[in-house]
Amino acid sequence: MSRTYRHCLDYKKGLIPTDTDIFRVIDGEGDGRPGVFADQMGDRVLVSTRDCPIPADLERELRELDIPVFHKRLEQNQKEAPVQIAGPELPLQFTVTEQGVRFKIDMSTGYSQGIFLDQRDHRRQVRERSAPGMRVLNTFAYTGAFSVYAALGGAQTTTLDLAQPCLDWARENFSLNGIDPATQYFCKGDVRRWLERFSRQGRTFHGIILDPPTFSRDDRGRVFRVESHYGELVAQARECLEPGGWMLCTSNCRKLSHADFRRMVAEALPGFRLTHDPMPPDFTGEDYLKRLWIDWKCIFYEKFSSAPLTHFILLKALPVW
Repeated sequence: MSRTYRHCLDYKKGLIPTDTDIFRVIDGEGDGRPGVFADQMGDRVLVSTRDCPIPADLERELRELDIPVFHKRLEQNQKEAPVQIAGPELPLQFTVTEQGVRFKIDMSTGYSQGIFLDQRDHRRQVRERSAPGMRVLNTFAYTGAFSVYAALGGAQTTTLDLAQPCLDWARENFSLNGIDPATQYFCKGDVRRWLERFSRQGRTFHGIILDPPTFSRDDRGRVFRVESHYGELVAQARECLEPGGWMLCTSNCRKLSHADFRRMVAEALPGFRLTHDPMPPDFTGEDYLKRLWIDWKCIFYEKFSSAPLTHFILLKALPVW
């Protein structure tokens, strides 16, 4: 049964965290609208469609809201910017709030508008896992949303992306949240080459975020496909992980099953603890996002119960389940 925008909006508002004005309102089949996805983005609405037009009844309802409504097509290789179809014309660049954290949105860009809503809960967990004295590496960082959350948790962040405009955008997001970008690190270039460099330098991180694009090609023509190379990427990142650290491994590759994704990660990280968590509650449709938290648990001491507290056996740090 198709649900109205207002119905979904009222329902989803009860599911999302406080101080959040950007979230998924209609999520395809999960809300009775196959191929149709609607996001509340501050005081604007973005409707995305895959292989179908906006349903006539939904478009009529959205036009009656008297707020800016944009339409974006999700067909493969379609990277055109959203087109405004209703409401007053407002600036295409504006600020939204997610869990009290502010981000810049840009409706004039084609690939994405500045933040991936399905990672909201992971961003909160990154902040909770971060603390002063920790170093967090955000690879394939896009506009640096994970980095901002980690820095708000107190960590020193390194934001790594191939595109300079994304790194500049990330700096803006830091500034929006009262964080001086000069206190953080930014690296431009291919992630795999940077991981090799970090490994050679002995540079390690307490937390690493791996959320690569499904397909990419570096300036040397080297191809990366998630379904073929994700395990290699995880193994590379492992060389830069501080003992006792964590990784967030995710991918939105629909060609890859959850079971195959877990297998790839587990083979790259034998003995590490892998934890799968649910999709955000406003994403009621397809369970497409592969996501695993990786924890390296280390044993440093084994104490015999009959021995005095000062008598311990020192063991080599090893990852265990």
